[in-house]
Amino acid sequence: MPVFYDQMNNAVNLPAAPRRIISIVPSQTELLFYLGLGERIVGVTKFCIHPIEKVKQVAKIGGTKQLNIGAIHQLQPDLIVANKEENEQSQVEELMKHYPVWVSDITDLDGALDMITKVGEVTGKLTEALSISNKISLQFQTLKSGGAKTRVTYFIWRKPYMVAGSGTFINRMLQLCGFENAINATRYPELTIEAIKEVNPQVILLSSEPYPFAKKHIDEFKKLLPDAKVVLVDGEMFSWYGSRLLHAPAYFKGLIDKLTPM
Repeated sequence: MPVFYDQMNNAVNLPAAPRRIISIVPSQTELLFYLGLGERIVGVTKFCIHPIEKVKQVAKIGGTKQLNIGAIHQLQPDLIVANKEENEQSQVEELMKHYPVWVSDITDLDGALDMITKVGEVTGKLTEALSISNKISLQFQTLKSGGAKTRVTYFIWRKPYMVAGSGTFINRMLQLCGFENAINATRYPELTIEAIKEVNPQVILLSSEPYPFAKKHIDEFKKLLPDAKVVLVDGEMFSWYGSRLLHAPAYFKGLIDKLTPM
């Protein structure tokens, strides 16, 4: 029986190429479809929104952190694709008692490229996965960061305010853009209004996800930091670590040009 290892170094035993796949991570769902596995995907979460027309036709098995275990059992998957951060550990461990579960653990670009390759390997689509990985790698190599580093704070949530700190994939994307994360804390700390003023970033980036920041929130932050530039950004480009990375370098280039001082 073939044995594969996920990014948590767990052994995943598969007697044959999986025919009934469930993905409980939005960015990895998009990757699976991009690899040409659409006919094998039998379940996704309600947050799996890409590719839009294709995911509409797939059974929903709850949210990334609130899975409907009963619905998953009914679908009888022969592979579940999960993520350490996006899914609840207790639910993933419960699923492991019944099905092969492949878990990713991604904090940087190298980890994302490794995930793409290994997901291709475990699903029998290694050639396609290597092609995607190579294209992403080449595009990021052409990404030119700006000169003087711009200090930024990347907001992911409101009430309470939460930001992306070190040790996150978002932070690594900011670094690849040549930006300096003004937040020294790890993971996703909460910030009070006083703390935001104390951090005093040059630029505030308001992400489109998981909180849907919009134009109406720009004034809110301009009142807190009148001298800071406040910009809405596409959260998928900063936090989706699957095939969407094919589009990220071009998006980042536009953002760098917009925010880097002349």
